Amino acid sequence: MAAPFASEDLEKLKKFIDFVSQNPLILNMPQLEFVKIFIEKFGGKVPEGTFEMPAGGKCPFGGNIKTEAKTSSVPHEEENNAEAEMDVESDESEIELDMEGVIPPDRVPEQSTIDFSKNSTEEEIDKASELRSEAAAAYSEQRYGEAIDFYTQAIELNPGNALFHAKRGQAFLKLQKPNACIRDCNRALAINCDSAAAYKFRGRAHRLLGNWEEAAKDLRQACKLDFDEEADEWLREVTPNAKKIEQHRLKQQRKKDERDRKAREVRREKARTEASQQQQQQQQQQQQQQEKQDNTSMPGGFSAGANLIDLLSSINDPEVMAALQDIMKNPANIEKYKSNPKLAKIIDVFKSSFPSGVGGFPGGFPGSFPSTAGANDTDDGNTATAPPNSEDNKPQSKKPDFVDDGLD
Repeated sequence: MAAPFASEDLEKLKKFIDFVSQNPLILNMPQLEFVKIFIEKFGGKVPEGTFEMPAGGKCPFGGNIKTEAKTSSVPHEEENNAEAEMDVESDESEIELDMEGVIPPDRVPEQSTIDFSKNSTEEEIDKASELRSEAAAAYSEQRYGEAIDFYTQAIELNPGNALFHAKRGQAFLKLQKPNACIRDCNRALAINCDSAAAYKFRGRAHRLLGNWEEAAKDLRQACKLDFDEEADEWLREVTPNAKKIEQHRLKQQRKKDERDRKAREVRREKARTEASQQQQQQQQQQQQQQEKQDNTSMPGGFSAGANLIDLLSSINDPEVMAALQDIMKNPANIEKYKSNPKLAKIIDVFKSSFPSGVGGFPGGFPGSFPSTAGANDTDDGNTATAPPNSEDNKPQSKKPDFVDDGLD
């Protein structure tokens, strides 16, 4: 007797039993509680413990618990985006920069309250100049903190002097505080946009932070406004890294433009395909409608559908055909076919298709054909005399019996 299971199901059951025999703790899982109850019902014993999936995440019955379907079901567009991101990351990893001399960013110290819109007096301007001299002396002696203090006092007296801000930024550079230097140089350039010193020191600060492109830009501008050998040396130092970054950015931009171009081309091609398909569908619909109209329109005024089908099927009947030929020879003969149901069916079709009658038939069909009253039927009803000719009904003049020819 054959087992009431498919061979495929039995094979799966065998694999399950083999696995349970080697890993009985799996029966403690809530999903398999019914199997555990079945075994214990017949005196079996399931050991206590918690089942752990074998290493590698493999399902005991084949396959992988790391659902491959999820990875394979990633939309094509997402795959393209992932590939694009990988391209960008790989491009970035290709850049090898010389990071020697780059330092961690500093925290910008809070500034004392300074009224930058202040109009300094002559005395304040003179005092600020004296403080600047003291700051320069402290700087030359590498007492950079004192130099910063002197420059700060000078700025408080004369905040509109751009050089004071730039020189204090230079002192911050010596203390490895590039962000503080950038802040002071920004203030100097806000006062005087052509301050070569501010561009020079800000460019150096960007170099210490690893901002290679910004550093090269500022140092170029400094050399353009007022060439300085130290600024030129700093520019040559940052140029290699700046060029690498610039070339890399241009390369990335070209790739991005190419990806965008391909994406646009795909969208255009998709739009063309959809438009073509839509046009074909419209043409097919129009063609079907035209064919439907051609099939439903018949010459001579026949209505389409069941009437035409009924008419054609009836005409193919030899009995009907003979009757029609008889009626065509003499329309008055229709009287003897009125009781024939087949002819009545034909009459109904003609009545619906030709409300005013049909050219070949006089109006003798019921509802359409003229009446045959006045016709001279024979005893058997098969023949009838035609109406007399109008000329025969005219009175003819009586000819005289004698005509005088005038010869006597």
